[in-house]
Amino acid sequence: MLHADLTKRLGAFQLDAALSAEPGKTLVLVGENGSGKSTILNLLAGLIDLDRGRVALDGMVLEDTSQRLRTPAHLRPVGFVFQEYALFPHLSVFENVAFGLRAQRLSRTAVTRRVHAVLDQLGIAGLAAQRPPALSGGQRQRVALARALAVEPRLLLLDEPLAALDLQTRAQVRAELRRRLAALTCATILVTHNAYEALLFGDQIAVLDGGRVVQMGARDELLRHPRSDYVAQLMGLNFFQGKVTAKEDGGVAVVEMGGGRVRVAGPVGEDQVFVVVDPREVTLHLEAPVGSAQNVFQGPIVEMVPEPPFGDRVRVALGTHPPLVAEVTARAVASLGLREGMTVHASVKATAPRTFS
Repeated sequence: MLHADLTKRLGAFQLDAALSAEPGKTLVLVGENGSGKSTILNLLAGLIDLDRGRVALDGMVLEDTSQRLRTPAHLRPVGFVFQEYALFPHLSVFENVAFGLRAQRLSRTAVTRRVHAVLDQLGIAGLAAQRPPALSGGQRQRVALARALAVEPRLLLLDEPLAALDLQTRAQVRAELRRRLAALTCATILVTHNAYEALLFGDQIAVLDGGRVVQMGARDELLRHPRSDYVAQLMGLNFFQGKVTAKEDGGVAVVEMGGGRVRVAGPVGEDQVFVVVDPREVTLHLEAPVGSAQNVFQGPIVEMVPEPPFGDRVRVALGTHPPLVAEVTARAVASLGLREGMTVHASVKATAPRTFS
């Protein structure tokens, strides 16, 4: 089990983060560039010093500034897969994987046995004599992972492990990497800025913003109960915070928030509440709709973004009050003639929003 309290200032940037990671599980750090994700990995690996804090792994204290205790990087039971893999181009695959083991001063026999074992495990034993420049992106990623696993880490760190791959290779390697991580017994921390990959890999997800962990929890918790607009945007959800100001017939409550109001069904308290609306629950119309929808908004289309990988669905950002994002099919976009700048109506049934406090 990893427990870490980390404080570090780098120029104008200040990191203050507390996190934990369980053996056999993957904690994903997600956030925009400059939010502190890679800094956390470097602190845990011992590549940079803490200003203040403590790092403990499976009961072993790796660093504690209050006790002036610090284990150097090469003695920490940590494997690290860097974003650009950081393989030595002049060394063979075998020697790259053996590098960390030699730093541990293992015998030649032990190094050879362990390197061959991990190369076999990852299905790249036939590449042992090759050098990194002759390998594909996917092969280099496997070699970097082999080097990290060869030291038999109790903590595995992966910094944007798929970022250096082209789109086609990325999809193939992503599925394989997910299987590999699921089979590990050590704690794993994976960094990404991609919300889809965070949901795919993360048993737990920590969302960073400006050097702070703004929310941490299981995948379902973040999807169902985002606690900030930033987290909701990463998860692709509409998010509002407001107060119940009225109760209407049929168990419908009116939630007022800055810039608008939303009617929601179901039990809602009188205090401040969070409201989440899935973009697929937002229906677009050219004329004001007549029907059961109790939330109807009007505003211009601000932005239209095709959803990967094929663009068969489109996210449509609306300048309504409150602002909404709808997700509709490409066929609907064509049939309605939607384009940026045009004014549309958006409807949301009162049963669609989820509320929580």
